[in-house]
Amino acid sequence: MKRTLSTEPLWQSQFPRPADLPVARVLPERVDVAVVGSGYTGLNAARVLAKSGASVSVIERETIGWGASSRNGGMATPGIKRPIDAIFAKYGETKGRAFWQASLDAIDLVEDIVRIEKSDCDLRRDGHLYLAYKPAHFTAMQEKVAWYRDKLGHEVRAVAPAELPTEIGSRVFHGGLADDFSGSLQPAKYVYGLAKAAARCGVGLHESTDVHRIERRSNAFELETSAGPLAAKEVLIATNGYTDRLVSALKPRVVPVGSYIIVTEPLSGELQKELSPTGRVFNDSKNFLNYFRLTPDGRMLWGGRNDLSTDLDLERSADILRAQLIHTFPQLEGVPLTHSWTGKLGITFDLMPHIGCMDGVHYAFGYGGHGLSIATYLGTEVGKLLTGEISTSLFSEIPHPTMFFYRNEPWFLPLAARYYRLLDRIG
Repeated sequence: MKRTLSTEPLWQSQFPRPADLPVARVLPERVDVAVVGSGYTGLNAARVLAKSGASVSVIERETIGWGASSRNGGMATPGIKRPIDAIFAKYGETKGRAFWQASLDAIDLVEDIVRIEKSDCDLRRDGHLYLAYKPAHFTAMQEKVAWYRDKLGHEVRAVAPAELPTEIGSRVFHGGLADDFSGSLQPAKYVYGLAKAAARCGVGLHESTDVHRIERRSNAFELETSAGPLAAKEVLIATNGYTDRLVSALKPRVVPVGSYIIVTEPLSGELQKELSPTGRVFNDSKNFLNYFRLTPDGRMLWGGRNDLSTDLDLERSADILRAQLIHTFPQLEGVPLTHSWTGKLGITFDLMPHIGCMDGVHYAFGYGGHGLSIATYLGTEVGKLLTGEISTSLFSEIPHPTMFFYRNEPWFLPLAARYYRLLDRIG
């Protein structure tokens, strides 16, 4: 008999929403800042704002941290979605280095927050290994070692094919690039820890509350919600891949893309050591990339984009991902899967994260799969912008492009999926 897969994220299964999470029962009449969305962006912004003395309400349609902040793979790696050499080409070396440094600072910021707030979220800094899907990819990686050192002052190490068994128990890759800076954690524990930290600062957390409309008044905003009206001096939209048409100008600025994950049952210590000898997290060099790691309780987590859609059947997704998993790790043939789930990424047309303001409403989104660290960083940045602690941010200084063909539904994603699959076959 086929085993039934849980479609709840493993992280939430293992660490459900804490019963003592201090959720506010009544929406106030007015606040300084209303934050829509209770993931890493919204909670970090709220935490910064409240520490400055502002009154803040975080409004969440579902439960705190329900979206990608409790559904991601729990990996924090340097860089952002747009390749760093493309960032250099577009924005120049000075800004290129600044964007790179921001991505490093973002990982350190996660660690600092975990330490300051005493959050037990299984944080580790064991590094990651970027794996070459094809021999030509490893050649490019080898060339990048000196470039990273000379242009960025960042040390990475090329791992030749013959050395791979010291890093990974798989024979399908053609080398890799090791980076010791990266980290991993348990996402649900982290987001609930952020929520408790925000609440300790006085932030009001409002679950199961839908915002129906935002209207601008002469010197404030009026939010019409399912829990009643709320007046706010400022509004921050922090919904990333779950952004809808609440503020119609924002929808065309971010595209929702589905990311899918499966996990095995816990593995023996011996098998864990064989698959991941150094405890690193992994991702490969395909356009339709896979990312994978051992979980804190010793399961193999395997994630990928599948077909870019946000609504692929989770049994079908599990079949696709399982085939990829077994191809990479034949040792896991016959090991049962326990969970299959999905979450929405937010991707922009320039593959850059953005902070901005439309119709007087502030926003921060577009993390492209780097949300664990970058959403933490941008949430903190936008909080500091709203308090006046900083006057600008790298991520607010760059143009935020849209495309004339996208206003509501991302009809073009199946075409993009076919294109990227073709590149993986021939590139």
